[in-house]
Amino acid sequence: MEKEQAFLLWFDQLERKDVAIAGGKSSSLGELTSHVDVPVPYGFATTACAYRYFFEKTGLYEKIKTLIAGLDVDNSAQLREVCAKVRQAIMDEEMPQDLQDLIAQAYKELGEKVGQADPFVAVRSSATAEDLPDASFAGQQDTYLNVKGAETIVAKVKECYASCFTDRAVYYREKQGFDHLDVALSAAVQMMVFSKAAGVMFTVNVATGDDKNILIEGAWGLGEYVVQGTVTPDNYTVNKATCEIVEKNVNAQDIKLIRKADGDCEEVVVPLDEQNEQKLTDEQIKQLAECAKKIEAHYGCYMDMEWGVDERDNKVYILQARPETVWSRRNKENGAPKEEKKVTTDRKVIVKGLPASPGNVAGRVHVILDPSHIDEFKEGEILVTEMTAPDWVPAMKKAKAIVTDSGGMTCHASIVSRELGIPCIVGTKSRGEAATTTIPDGIDVTIDATHGVVYEGIIEEPKAEQPAQQVVAAAEYFPPTGTKIYMNLGDPELAEKYATLPCDGIGLMREEFIWTTYIHEHPLYLIKIGQPEKVVDQLAEGIRQVCQAMAPRPVTMRFSDFKSSEYRDLKGGDEFEPNEPSALLGWRGASRYYDPKYIEAFKLECMAVRKVREEFGLKNLNVMIPFCRNVEECEKVTKIMADCGLSRGKDFKVWLMAEIPSNIILADQFNKFVDGYSIGSNDLTMLVLGCDRDNDTVSHIYDERNLAVRRAIRHLIEVAHKDGKTVSICGQAPSVYPEFCEFLIKSGIDSMSVNPDTVKFTKKLAAQIEQRIMMDALTGKGRQEVEDLNW
Repeated sequence: MEKEQAFLLWFDQLERKDVAIAGGKSSSLGELTSHVDVPVPYGFATTACAYRYFFEKTGLYEKIKTLIAGLDVDNSAQLREVCAKVRQAIMDEEMPQDLQDLIAQAYKELGEKVGQADPFVAVRSSATAEDLPDASFAGQQDTYLNVKGAETIVAKVKECYASCFTDRAVYYREKQGFDHLDVALSAAVQMMVFSKAAGVMFTVNVATGDDKNILIEGAWGLGEYVVQGTVTPDNYTVNKATCEIVEKNVNAQDIKLIRKADGDCEEVVVPLDEQNEQKLTDEQIKQLAECAKKIEAHYGCYMDMEWGVDERDNKVYILQARPETVWSRRNKENGAPKEEKKVTTDRKVIVKGLPASPGNVAGRVHVILDPSHIDEFKEGEILVTEMTAPDWVPAMKKAKAIVTDSGGMTCHASIVSRELGIPCIVGTKSRGEAATTTIPDGIDVTIDATHGVVYEGIIEEPKAEQPAQQVVAAAEYFPPTGTKIYMNLGDPELAEKYATLPCDGIGLMREEFIWTTYIHEHPLYLIKIGQPEKVVDQLAEGIRQVCQAMAPRPVTMRFSDFKSSEYRDLKGGDEFEPNEPSALLGWRGASRYYDPKYIEAFKLECMAVRKVREEFGLKNLNVMIPFCRNVEECEKVTKIMADCGLSRGKDFKVWLMAEIPSNIILADQFNKFVDGYSIGSNDLTMLVLGCDRDNDTVSHIYDERNLAVRRAIRHLIEVAHKDGKTVSICGQAPSVYPEFCEFLIKSGIDSMSVNPDTVKFTKKLAAQIEQRIMMDALTGKGRQEVEDLNW
């Protein structure tokens, strides 16, 4: 019988040219089995002819034609309902007995050929039409692992057939103008490898096109978790010429997918003693590399392969192989004239979004509106879509960058992109325009995923003139310190610049800068005109920039601490602000937050914090309450925060500015409501000494080193530490006066937050002081305190 009329063919009867007969997967397995000396699990494949026979014999073509008549695929509810009916109609039909018998007989013969009765097999769908996307038929939902028994195999073949009519496959074909009844499918039935480890490998570096090495990825258990991106696999690099291992990156793995002894699969926890182990032996790595070389030599192009190591005999098997066409084509065309890329120096913004995974790249856009298009995606393109899901990972791995309409810092696209090191911008719709409707398919763009901007065209950056001679400078060393050195920051746009400084985080982020630089309008005025979301969005964006630049280091943002005179300078402020004779001691800080006249504005600040932590996923954000005069105020403010979803916890800290004498005197009571304190030494010194540092008449009295101020600080540290609270300082005194820095460290302060220009100096100063303290303790000859610092 001619192949075209056969209902079933064995792998050694198939070749790669038989895609129209048995689909891409099945024909590739046949090619490997028939012509390449590598270990491939044996099996057979039902053909397109068998698929059509089943549909004709059962009258399914007419039934499906009736069911899909008048279908509006843009009506999601109707699409879901109709597709479910079509799939059910397929499953309800009895497969023609002769076809059932043929599959059952082949399954029996397979067992005889491999010496196993009722062997476990994998049943995989395989698209037979080259102009239809393989993703319409294959994918995770259409692969059935670790199944056995003739009846079960027949049922799984039917399920493969039914999967031709998933919602996304029907939607795709309708939009592309394909006839649903022209579809045909093959089902590959292949001996199951009991994979103790599995993964993928490439004979070319898919990121760079470098073909000198073979790249292997592997993880414990079945390979599906590698393909899905559920686990981070080991990475092995092997020299293609010598098969010597060039590099090994072993990654921790806490879960794996394994076969169950009686059929089906399950997720289990990897034993602790195996979680950090290398997944393949060096010998197995070399065996895989040898297989890859043979397959590449046979196909004559770079290859993308799947493999598994059987737990029963530790034997390596090749489960699938497909040509890697992008770099094969590109590298072969190296001698040909290269396509001219249009470059520009203009920065025309197309869309903005949340920079979920930083990086800057340029390339061609491929807009995908439905998962059925995934197989059309090519290596090195920029993926633009509404959102991604686990079954998008294979395409995401090929992407140069990713841009989505929806999502936040914890969405699938964000997490996977960060893991893969791919620049990614998400949530463009929430920033004004959806990427999928704004960025035309096929155009060249420049992605600035560090700042969340997509520019039109390929932007040519000015090239810095190379010095004639390279000078190698030693990296500056900063010794570790027990006292954390934080940084004060106002302008969010400077966060990335200063993120490289040797600080332990942001001890004071001043919210006021965002108001005066970005928002410009009084919060109560914005509420009055119906634009409260402007407060939330603009505050959240500014805070996000800082938290993302500093992550995973903590950021402590101080809630708004404008004085009434400063609030009045914002647009619309005149209507809401009083004229106070002494704004410094007036309506500011905590006293505003619970005031009925201002509480709704404070809630917007809380909403912005919650958005950064929950929507953007930046859990390194903590907050600080400024100018809180008494314990009752602290209790009221923390309750409002809790009502807004900001309750203190293990990963969310609430600090109190210690800048009023009452904060020091009543620290034992304030301790109940906060996690720690940040000493505002400027205001504290003024209020302890009763002098205005900006008043020339008395400014000479102002001095943070005054004994009264130092006694207050030491008392706060002692009382706070008794209840397990931390104490920091965010004034400039520690970086201005080395002796004051020494006093703080000797008093046991937990951290100091200084301006960016003094971070390095303070870090080194703190290290020297700590070392001196240790030496003094060791020798017993250190300098004694000459003043009594206890009150």
